[in-house]
Amino acid sequence: MIRKLVMTCLTLFLILSGTSSIQAKESEAESVKNGKIKWPQTQALPTFAKAKHLDVVDLRENTGDEKLLFTTLQGNVNRERPRIYFIETDYEEGDFTWLNDLDVPYSIKENPWDLLLKYKNEISGVIVYDPEVEDSINVATTMAGLEQAVVASPELADKLTEAPFNLTIMEDLRGRFDNGMDAYKWQYENLWPRTTHRMLIGLNPTRSVELPEDNWADFQVIAEEEEEIRDSSNRDIYDLDLSEFLGKEAVYLRFQDAFTNDGWGPAVHQVTVKADGQIIAQFIPGQADEEPYLYDGYHSSSDERYDGHRWADNGNYFIYRFTPPENTEELSVSVDMWNQYKVSASDVQPIAAGETEPYGYLRDYAVANRAMVFWLDSNVTEEKELFEQIMSDVEPNTPYLGWFDNDVAGEFSSTELASEHSVYVLAADWFNNMTVFSGIKENISQQKSIAAPELDNKIYITFTFGEGDNLQYNQHKLRELWDDEARGSVPINWTTSPLLYDVAPSILGHYQQTATDNDLLIAGPSGAGYIYPTPWPDNTFDLFAKQTKRYMQRTGMDIIYALNRVDEQNVPLTESKVQDYIDYVDPQGIFLSWESNTGTSILNDQLPQSILRGVSSVSEAKDAIAEASVEWDGNAPLFISMGMLSWSLTPSDVVEITDSLGSEYEVVRGDQYFELIREANRLSNK
Repeated sequence: MIRKLVMTCLTLFLILSGTSSIQAKESEAESVKNGKIKWPQTQALPTFAKAKHLDVVDLRENTGDEKLLFTTLQGNVNRERPRIYFIETDYEEGDFTWLNDLDVPYSIKENPWDLLLKYKNEISGVIVYDPEVEDSINVATTMAGLEQAVVASPELADKLTEAPFNLTIMEDLRGRFDNGMDAYKWQYENLWPRTTHRMLIGLNPTRSVELPEDNWADFQVIAEEEEEIRDSSNRDIYDLDLSEFLGKEAVYLRFQDAFTNDGWGPAVHQVTVKADGQIIAQFIPGQADEEPYLYDGYHSSSDERYDGHRWADNGNYFIYRFTPPENTEELSVSVDMWNQYKVSASDVQPIAAGETEPYGYLRDYAVANRAMVFWLDSNVTEEKELFEQIMSDVEPNTPYLGWFDNDVAGEFSSTELASEHSVYVLAADWFNNMTVFSGIKENISQQKSIAAPELDNKIYITFTFGEGDNLQYNQHKLRELWDDEARGSVPINWTTSPLLYDVAPSILGHYQQTATDNDLLIAGPSGAGYIYPTPWPDNTFDLFAKQTKRYMQRTGMDIIYALNRVDEQNVPLTESKVQDYIDYVDPQGIFLSWESNTGTSILNDQLPQSILRGVSSVSEAKDAIAEASVEWDGNAPLFISMGMLSWSLTPSDVVEITDSLGSEYEVVRGDQYFELIREANRLSNK
């Protein structure tokens, strides 16, 4: 009794004096300030309270600063119970498609400022970010979660401190940081001890502002690759005449992807510009001598490969600006270039990309869960060191939600780095209203089993749409593909994330409940989270594998699509990691990688594996199938697994490909495919 009295007095003293340790702050953050969010230790991601009614606001016409303000409001309000739902941009699946499927009553609110007034009493104040240091937006987002505040620009902060809002400025970050790295170091030292350590959030603080539709009206195409070349086989020095664009101050040269659907746009190594035969510019992209001529490189990337080059895939591009001497009569450029280039020129100055603005998207989830938000590049030494320190502080098998800097190069290096630290990745930076979807209940069922056809000496083909690890893909692009009227006509495997079970059970439930007998949901790379198995430490891989097993069982999935990279190169699964998949997950089979070839094998004499032959167009798929079949003699079954690029192919395309096949081919679902492989190799069927 005496001890209890002493402890009670000591506790009262600590509270009254305002003294607390970092551990006490962490405990407070985890237990007191999480509203009605539930997050058992056995659960990968938290569950929010059940949504009963939603206030819906269309933010598409609002500024980026306003979207930032209102999504941080949303995160704080929805922590207690999901009540706010935003439409932030034009969604591929339709603006109200998921909202109308949720079976939750909602009211449309015309003015988001009225929403702020409605929930004003649930907000403690305002965090002002520094427009001179964009990364302060992320620090402010972290603070908003910790302090029950909203994030505002200086201009909006002035409005919020006046009637009718009368909010208090809790923190003003202007002038506090010299640069982004300074901001993140301060955040790590001062905020990280107070945030949850059960998830990490990586978000670019800003996004590019959309350019006007007529920005390219004056550009004329002067060179274009007509074939879908992806292997650099067309690398050459291309001489381009720009003389017809002379007469004004400058000439603008734009490089873009000729086939925007597959990600193999122009790659440029060296550029030489001549005016009346005299060199006026010569440079290698990515090096200092390129800078005076790079007018707009915002939507492109460069690195040291190929002794230096710049590239732009899909809808991306880059523009050079050349200023010839006055009275120049002939202007030409020689470009060392390859892959799917499309080059256009103009004498009219376009508006350059690069103007950015804040955005909302996943920030509601970060705020609600009191997570630390940062944006660190694994290819920059100082940033990589802090990134590694953060990941070293968390428990093995912690999720990193968001994405990475530097496009594909950032994805490969950062996912490998995360895997090395036993952290799995969930692409989610463009996921909307996660605080709402995590509070919508849905019955998740097992998938219907379909017996395989009788094994015969045929060519068995299975088609798999990738990207399923990507949570925003599941929310947006997958729904658009799923609603294709041709879906269900032929067997298709759809990669999805088993962790939708936590994040958005209603989305997963929709796909399950509307699937036909020809649709099969399988786990996206590389199980319950995006990782590369080989770099992941052996002594913690069982944690990831066991989690994968739990969530695959809960979602009725039995096949894994895995990616595995070391030093950014695709590599086979190691024998030990294969055995872990067998011992802890026991899948029916594994699709591996995304290659220019396909093949099947039996790993560790137990587990069927099939290499995905990745394709991005109908013509490429037809050619790839023909190439893979060319040596088949009809005396044994042949198995071909095709990886379909989700950003450029559709179920209708798969139907067209299937209809072009001869009678020697049979298209099957993934479960049938691996059942046939097991039978052909005398393995027991699951």
